[in-house]
Amino acid sequence: MIFKSFEELTAHAKAHVKSRRVVVAAAQDEHTLEAVMKVRAEGIVEPVLVGDKTKIEALLAKMGVSVPAEDLYDAPEFKDSAALAVQLVREGRAHFIMKGKLDTSDILRAVVNKETGLGQGRTMSHIAINEIPAYHKLLITTDGGMLLAPTLEQKKDIITNAVEALRALGYEDPKVGVLAAAEKVNPKSVDSTDAAALKEMWQNGELSGCTVEGPISFDLAMVKERAVTKGYESPCAGDCDVLVVPNITAGNILGKSLVEMAGAKMAGLVMGAKCPIVVTSRGSSSEEKYNALCLAAAMTND
Repeated sequence: MIFKSFEELTAHAKAHVKSRRVVVAAAQDEHTLEAVMKVRAEGIVEPVLVGDKTKIEALLAKMGVSVPAEDLYDAPEFKDSAALAVQLVREGRAHFIMKGKLDTSDILRAVVNKETGLGQGRTMSHIAINEIPAYHKLLITTDGGMLLAPTLEQKKDIITNAVEALRALGYEDPKVGVLAAAEKVNPKSVDSTDAAALKEMWQNGELSGCTVEGPISFDLAMVKERAVTKGYESPCAGDCDVLVVPNITAGNILGKSLVEMAGAKMAGLVMGAKCPIVVTSRGSSSEEKYNALCLAAAMTND
């Protein structure tokens, strides 16, 4: 199964996903509540709202909707809201988390807490799922949101997180391109040698359930004709499902370029914890948050 658009993905969620319980940390945010209630109306999620109860109730009243009293928790302080959201997942009262009106760092601080968090022994990373008009299917770029300068072992976890996300959606063999400035290994470039090492890990069976290519330049990863012109042969050429960037700067620039200049739609999640964490920007539209909710719900369906 391969999704070409968010429309296809949300249609899949509506048809196949059992209602998932999402806990929203600092839920006193109108765009977030609009997205959550839209997804609830379609039978995909049931919301558990944590945050400033007075403000949440005022927003719900303005929208003309409500939630059961037992699914509304008062935790006005951001750190308390994040901690309670994580606790509810740990106790099995929610399937995944969505960030509301608080910083990503606030929710992640609670998630990575060694005693009370949701870690499972590997690096957590951010994935951005993009619908790009010029590309023929949804594309993950990672990691442009969490890890500043990932080590080789962290890059291995980054790939594992992205592959698990796609396989949870029904992908059989996601194609992963590890980006560098050029497709030939350059011993003077860590980006290049790391990419080659990750491909070797895949060849040795250390990375499974996917196909890994690297180093590969952006144009060859995205445009089959460029690969043909250069005589570059790879199943990933022009057909990647995942692009692994060298560092957070490259990932941030790439992600914003796709959205601002290429007309892409984007939804962001943190993977590698015991559940997906929806971490769209506080300035994101309701549509982006809606897409991310559908995505996370589809990944946690059983």
